[in-house]
Amino acid sequence: MTALPDIFPHFPRERLQREGALFASRLRDLDCYPFSRKDSSAGMEYELQVAVEGSQEMVDLPRSIRQSSFFRNTEKRAGRGDLPKNAVEELKKFLDHNDSGVWENSWVRFDTQLLSSFAREVLTTDLLADKRNPEGPQRQDLHRFLLTENGRNQLRIPISYLLKLSFASMLDQCHNLPAELQKTGIKLLNNFLSDNTSPEILSLTIPSAQHGRIGVLAARETARTFFFTQLLSQYANISFGLAANGQRCLVYNAPHAPYRQKKLNELVPDGYYRHLFMSPCLSGWDRGEDKHRYMSLCHQTLSRSQLNAIGKLKDAGIITNNLVILPNTSNTCLANNGTHVSLGSRILTTMAGDRSSGLTAEVEKYCGDLVIKIVEHFLPLLVGTYTAAPYRVDFADFHPEKVLGFLPHELDYTHLRMLWRRWKKKADIRFIGKPLTPFGPRRLDMLLAMALGLHGDLIPDFRLIDYFITLLSTDTSPGLNGIPGNQEQLKAELAELGIFDSRMSIYLPYRMRAFSQMGYSGFEGRSYSLFPSFLDDMAEAVDLQNLITALAYRMVLDGNVRHEDIPDQPSVESERRQIFFAAAIGIPTVYIRSKTGNRFLRRILARVKSQRPSRRYKNYIRVTVDDYRLALLAFIRTEGAPLIEELDLSPQLENLHLRITSREDVAWGRLVKSAAEQLGTTRKAEKIPAEMFNSGTEQYYRTTLRKDQLQEGFHVLQEDCVRLEKTDNVILRQVMANINQAISATDYLARLPKDLTEEKATAETVRNVVHLALAVIHHDRNLYSSTI
Repeated sequence: MTALPDIFPHFPRERLQREGALFASRLRDLDCYPFSRKDSSAGMEYELQVAVEGSQEMVDLPRSIRQSSFFRNTEKRAGRGDLPKNAVEELKKFLDHNDSGVWENSWVRFDTQLLSSFAREVLTTDLLADKRNPEGPQRQDLHRFLLTENGRNQLRIPISYLLKLSFASMLDQCHNLPAELQKTGIKLLNNFLSDNTSPEILSLTIPSAQHGRIGVLAARETARTFFFTQLLSQYANISFGLAANGQRCLVYNAPHAPYRQKKLNELVPDGYYRHLFMSPCLSGWDRGEDKHRYMSLCHQTLSRSQLNAIGKLKDAGIITNNLVILPNTSNTCLANNGTHVSLGSRILTTMAGDRSSGLTAEVEKYCGDLVIKIVEHFLPLLVGTYTAAPYRVDFADFHPEKVLGFLPHELDYTHLRMLWRRWKKKADIRFIGKPLTPFGPRRLDMLLAMALGLHGDLIPDFRLIDYFITLLSTDTSPGLNGIPGNQEQLKAELAELGIFDSRMSIYLPYRMRAFSQMGYSGFEGRSYSLFPSFLDDMAEAVDLQNLITALAYRMVLDGNVRHEDIPDQPSVESERRQIFFAAAIGIPTVYIRSKTGNRFLRRILARVKSQRPSRRYKNYIRVTVDDYRLALLAFIRTEGAPLIEELDLSPQLENLHLRITSREDVAWGRLVKSAAEQLGTTRKAEKIPAEMFNSGTEQYYRTTLRKDQLQEGFHVLQEDCVRLEKTDNVILRQVMANINQAISATDYLARLPKDLTEEKATAETVRNVVHLALAVIHHDRNLYSSTI
């Protein structure tokens, strides 16, 4: 393949180095360092799981499948003998044998007359083909949302959009609501959106470190937003008659595609899967149908990439014959969920908006790419420790073409082979000391597993393996060399290889947020899966992310690390990223070249207390992931000592040390323990059958964890009201006057925790609590806007 031309020849590296040095010198003279004390802001994007609880006769998903032409045609073809009988039998089994009565990512149906007047206005606007043209045509897929059943007009929508209409209805139900809160509420409607499968909710406020520790503020905002979302779903269940009609909607945190949805994906064509589960993008975009087509493009591209990975596995020598299990032509990875945490820098944002500051878009890019390369070395500290996505894979499913996911596109052949060999050694697939992998026929593999006692594996963070987390550079198109346009070149080259599509956004675990595109300058962390606790786990994770980013930027500005120290070669990228993926899989050791060209990595390895030359791989050293993590911690404590003191993070680093050295303290260990307790079994998680374990974790996320996190959010709101009452906040006082003039907001909430957590509150009570939360959000949005 021919190399792509240099599309930005007018930005040579020498010029960028010179301009970057001038910018760094100016900041040092001013003693201003990004992401230091009181500089950071945090904005979050939450990907949540939704489900509808009810019988197949009442819930939209099973009804839609049974009423579809696909289902009818499958029945007819199976009846004629054109398809094997099990093609329709398995589909019927999926519909008829759902013991939990939970249908993940189902839509809901209800009478349109239940919408308030304002909610109708919102819906009418969102059904336009182009919302910028109120007089223009409606969407061409209108028939999907508006239908008639038993002579009644009904609305059929995904839960992601239901939340927005629920909020709009609440804003319409209290005419005494202060005008300021009405305006704030209307602004927040577009924070409830979805462009993949699950709802994506943008944080309702953007906390600023001017008012405290950024990690605590981000975690409190997350807890508050989650609680607010729970109130919207509860209100929808009541006011739209969903619960009364056998369609109780649920919203909760769950990190990977639902187990049953994966099974359904194997039974239906990719086009029908997209029809069932790709969001119609009703909210958040002016031209929703265009966005929906873009998401279909993403699904098609990622599904094709999964198939193309088989060729790479053969080239890497992992697949040595033609006996493979072909992955489905449809991929469920877009149903994975996580939390994206974007950190903005007030210093960088101010300077990027000032042409005379020296922080041009080119310099921002040059420094930002280097910061990303540095931060990537530290990401193993965050994986499994603060967030996780535990998942069981049975022996019969332990095919490299299935479990390795997108890793063939994310690591080079050498590290992919090393990782696969160590993974087989770690998994429970060994017989007489040698690892066995399944042969192919599932029934034979299951019998073999039972006879030999082979259980497969337990993966600490399956989401990071099951999703396309990052793009590996090519020899001719580095993705992080600091040159403007580098990522566009990389995407174009990968598109030629059938791995990616140049129209899609770049995939990185840590991504720059450019001022010219976002209106602020900062970085987005995309490696967070599921936090067991917002206030305990997320708070410390965001603090650590901020500390690492601040340290990386300081090293860049001081000239301690340059682009040349971390060469822009695929093998060097793969070398550092293999540790990140090994942590996600739970592989204990990795191998690094003893004379690696990555000088920054060598500085970290100098602090690894236990390392030895590999007996298997010549010129490589063997390092355990935990020793590498401890070396990262030692590096931070030494190189970032002034920052640690400035940000007051010594206790957090002590806690991180405990998480590294004790499985009980880490996020994935606690989630596994809780899931096992939910199942009521004393067996080790590694021995529990995959379907049982994975269904158990989903049940835990949907019930116990959802309730625990709802309570966290409720307690945060209580503390927020105490905070505002101490300053005699006028808006809060007005809201409370409409509810009950005789008591305070704090006293009112004290009466409600059980009703809210057990979902027994009336629609009026839920609406009142939303108005109180809106008063807090309104206050904090004004508070933070003056300091960001």
